[in-house]
Amino acid sequence: MFIQTEETPNPATLKFLPGREVVASGSVDFASREGAGRSPLADRLFKVDGVERVFLGQDFVTVTKAGAKDWAVMKPALLGVIMEHFVSGQPVLLAEGAAAPAAEDGEDDEIVAQIKDLLETRVRPAVAQDGGDIIFHSFEDGVVYLHMQGSCSGCPQLDGNIEDGHREHAPPLRSRSCRGSPGLSRPFWGGF
Repeated sequence: MFIQTEETPNPATLKFLPGREVVASGSVDFASREGAGRSPLADRLFKVDGVERVFLGQDFVTVTKAGAKDWAVMKPALLGVIMEHFVSGQPVLLAEGAAAPAAEDGEDDEIVAQIKDLLETRVRPAVAQDGGDIIFHSFEDGVVYLHMQGSCSGCPQLDGNIEDGHREHAPPLRSRSCRGSPGLSRPFWGGF
């Protein structure tokens, strides 16, 4: 089995491509070892010293390391864990659960549909190439809230990419705001 690795725009994350399906649909983000019990693969990856977060995409695994750790030391161990997991035939997830879609209401339906379309057709495919994902969370008082996962969570280039990415395709905006903890839902576009 050959597993490719790719650097991501976030220097604290590394993307692993095992050459096969990882998650059948969507993505799963494990922010800590405590939450990784439903994934034998994620649980084993957290046992490697320095692993802080594991993100599973449709055909990739993104691992986030502690700041002081060195990829040169961690990468061989991570490759071994991923290879052993897929060779063993164990499932990646013991029980899959999809996130409930955010509710849309009244006059915001058209804007929310436009935002979701933009995310699905332009943003998500681009960030998946970098080992991450962006999930629509809600639209409240003219501000779009998203959940950043994988390499997008805590990426130092995120705010600049958001600024560049929405300018060409998003509805006109009065203001933009990006703040919040890495990986949590955060304001993305404001002023609709």
